[in-house]
Amino acid sequence: MSENTKIEWCDHTFNPWEGCQHAGPGCDGCYAEARNARFGGGTAPNWGPGAPRRRTSAANWALPKRWNAQAATFMAQHGRRQRVFCASLADVFDNAVDPQWRADLFALIAQTPNLDWLLLTKRIGNVCGMLAELAHGNDPDLSLLDMMPLPNVWIGATIVTQAEADRDIPKLLAVPARVRFLSMEPLLGPVDLGAWIEPWDECGNCGASFDFEAGRPDECPGCGKKGCMCTGFGSVLRNDFDDADGRIEVPELPGIDWVIVGGESGSRARPMHPDWARSLRDQCRAAGVPFLFKQWGNWRSSAWFDGPDADDDSGDAFVDLERTDHVFIANDGRTWDTLGGRLMYPPLPLGHWCLMVNEGKKSSGRLLDGLTWDEAPQP
Repeated sequence: MSENTKIEWCDHTFNPWEGCQHAGPGCDGCYAEARNARFGGGTAPNWGPGAPRRRTSAANWALPKRWNAQAATFMAQHGRRQRVFCASLADVFDNAVDPQWRADLFALIAQTPNLDWLLLTKRIGNVCGMLAELAHGNDPDLSLLDMMPLPNVWIGATIVTQAEADRDIPKLLAVPARVRFLSMEPLLGPVDLGAWIEPWDECGNCGASFDFEAGRPDECPGCGKKGCMCTGFGSVLRNDFDDADGRIEVPELPGIDWVIVGGESGSRARPMHPDWARSLRDQCRAAGVPFLFKQWGNWRSSAWFDGPDADDDSGDAFVDLERTDHVFIANDGRTWDTLGGRLMYPPLPLGHWCLMVNEGKKSSGRLLDGLTWDEAPQP
């Protein structure tokens, strides 16, 4: 079930079991389902409603303990802790999984304190309840916060559209975790994270701005209001904590600690508009959130037709429109086929469209505007 990995944001993958079912549009081209079908003779035996999940071998479950024992060597070579992606062929918080398997997994996590466990889920709404069961059984009178977060657990949510961001990021922020991250792969549209990561530092009474680098003021220099006037992130969270006097009484709030972005790969891959990735990079940089660009996936942008200077042919020397592996994509996700050589340009203005070329994952690479983005949190 894998040991070392080529996935850019982790060092190992570990699959305690295999199997899942679709949970959203990001699952439509699932590589894990395709792999399960390949080994299942053409049908995925562990995928879909009612399909059994398959627990992996005892030898596989022993691997994390070996990695844990190698922590000092890894730290000396890389200057950081090892990151384990769990589970690349399943979902830890899948309802169909035997709860005892999940308990066994968290026991293993507790036994490997030198590893950072990255638990990525498409079912972020299940996490708090399932963690509560693990921490205290099913007793609703006991608080999950007594035992969580575990110091080596990072919780991530898969977010591929704005609708998923609006629905699931608040659930992620409610989860007790050492690190909270977003995996935005395959990115299927533009996403604005400002409601959760955009910094604010202003009076809740009159809106006057503060220079918090100089320290928190005792009263507002604009209206003279005394009291707690905190800095934080995200207009949604700020509004939740405005009190009746217009002051902002905000405890230390959880935030998004990492954003990973990537395009889709595989035979049914959908293109990602370059501006979607650029926007998320720029949002993260403005908010001081680490940003990692994983890959373009199968589709890369043609410099000949990327952005407002689309009629500037200083990019690719040739775009062979006889090929059927070209498609225009707009900022809003609409696509326009080149129709195999009958040069059919999309509706004006052309600057909203980008010509994408299906060259495969390896050829498309992972440079965004000529740079590799490999930022990661260092908790």
